[in-house]
Amino acid sequence: MKGTLYGIGVGPGDPELITLKAVNILKKIDVVIAPRTQKNEKSTALNIAMPHLRQNTEILELVFPMVYDENQLNEAWLDGKNTILNLLEQGKQVAFLTLGDPMLYSTYIYIFRLLAPHRVDIQTIPGITSFCAAGSRLGYPLAEGNDIVSIIPATCGQDKLARALDYSDSVVLMKVYRNINEVVDQLKSHHLSEQAVMISKCGHPDETIHYQIDRSADLKPVYLSTILAKKRPEGVKVD
Repeated sequence: MKGTLYGIGVGPGDPELITLKAVNILKKIDVVIAPRTQKNEKSTALNIAMPHLRQNTEILELVFPMVYDENQLNEAWLDGKNTILNLLEQGKQVAFLTLGDPMLYSTYIYIFRLLAPHRVDIQTIPGITSFCAAGSRLGYPLAEGNDIVSIIPATCGQDKLARALDYSDSVVLMKVYRNINEVVDQLKSHHLSEQAVMISKCGHPDETIHYQIDRSADLKPVYLSTILAKKRPEGVKVD
């Protein structure tokens, strides 16, 4: 095939936290694919990329629903794959946008795997993750010295979460919007709650930050919410 698919991470939300490589590729793209979870929902990744696109760049907003219906999901993935294959067969240069990094909890991963058997030319462009941006935004070191840092989806199940917290000095908890009370209880029982901070929509205009989450009874995280927590008190130097 003549076309190339670029999986592009556009960063966490701040329009300036997008790499130069991503910007240079976006300037020459023929078609941009912006995944959405709902038909009436705007693509945040597209808003970040928009200033770097040519006026004649074609934009396709494909819907990949956040549901547990395997048949519905498979249908969405296959439709997306076929759309991209058709564009590449036409020799189009195609960009698939994703918030954060394309290889971390990203819709792009599924498309990447589906296209791999078709011998498609694929290039993946890394992006700044939400938790790296959050660490810098909050002045919150994610790991020092020999710290073990774990990136954990809070949806993984209570037993699995407990095991991960047992072995971690520092944790990044993503997808905390569904079971925040259980997550906070787990952090408390593992002595990780005292310095825990939750940041929602890091780098976006409506960003919010919550300290002392172990004392808050009214946390209402949105989808793009992340908790940073650590066991060691701040200021302790590790050799």
